[in-house]
Amino acid sequence: MKALYITSLHTFSGKTALCLGLGHHFQADGHKVGYLKPLSTHPWQDVCGVADEDADFVRRTLGLSENACDLVSVVLTQGLLVQELTSEAPPDLLAKIKADFERISADKDIVLMEGGASLREGFSVRLGTPVVADALDVPVLALTPFLNRMSLLDDCLVAQLRIGKRLLGVLVNKVPDEELEFVRDVARPYLERQGIPLLGVLPLRQQLQAISVGELAETLNGEFLVLPEKKDVLIEHLVVGAMSVEQALPRIRRIPGTKAVITGGDRADMQLVALETATHCLVLTGHLRPVPEVLRRAEECGVPVLLVRANTMEAIGAIERVFGKTRLGQRAKLEQFEALLAEHFDFARLHQSMGL
Repeated sequence: MKALYITSLHTFSGKTALCLGLGHHFQADGHKVGYLKPLSTHPWQDVCGVADEDADFVRRTLGLSENACDLVSVVLTQGLLVQELTSEAPPDLLAKIKADFERISADKDIVLMEGGASLREGFSVRLGTPVVADALDVPVLALTPFLNRMSLLDDCLVAQLRIGKRLLGVLVNKVPDEELEFVRDVARPYLERQGIPLLGVLPLRQQLQAISVGELAETLNGEFLVLPEKKDVLIEHLVVGAMSVEQALPRIRRIPGTKAVITGGDRADMQLVALETATHCLVLTGHLRPVPEVLRRAEECGVPVLLVRANTMEAIGAIERVFGKTRLGQRAKLEQFEALLAEHFDFARLHQSMGL
């Protein structure tokens, strides 16, 4: 049995997506794949109990036999955190992770483990990435998004310092096209000279940063007024319809790709104009229901309409906090990410490093 611990150097790097991409790759090669999330800091209620939503998504996407609760060892609730920090005899969380790892790996060829959102996560409860990787005796693949040139180099060097010889390599994600030459021709040779294998450089693709209409509804606690079946439509751009119709129309038309228009529920003029352009979702704020003509036209155009209680500025703020940080809950996004892996990730080098 082989195992690989996948961790992030920054939040929202794409760990779950990478687990899914590697999982599908290994399954296509005929391997029986297992998955375990040693530590979750985001409790999620499932029918089996407290679990992790990302772990459940991996379970369903890879077709794993275990339930969601079996795939996460430690779910760090507030109560467990206080117990761990104040008890004279705190629970042995690392022992539970070891036991779960043995259970998951018993009948598997490869086990993928999804680590922390950063190299800091988990240290307060003695479950930082280096601690868990050492305890399980597994190699680590680190994933980092491209923030800027200096941060990329510094992050990789810090990962090497923290993880040591267990660092199997680094994958750089979300690299803007104008920075690809620097990462491939300057950063990669430099990091390789420092003993840090760079296993892949994935270019930034806007569709992968998109948010689905369903995620918009969840983020805004919105109500579908028409076409809830369009929840998986991906939104790449947001347009605020707070100006006059004359000002808004050319602006909406100029923005490429899929877009959602956010405007007050009482702005029937703006709503009808948006529906005459390539708009893919209407978000109506202030909990003001639109006139019937707007809903009729939206249904004709196939545009879902969301009604939210927040005002326009509050809605924009809520969306901006999650935009670009969404999970690959739509097949189109996952397929595009896997296509990027197939083109830009060195699977042969990974196989060799893992002894496959």
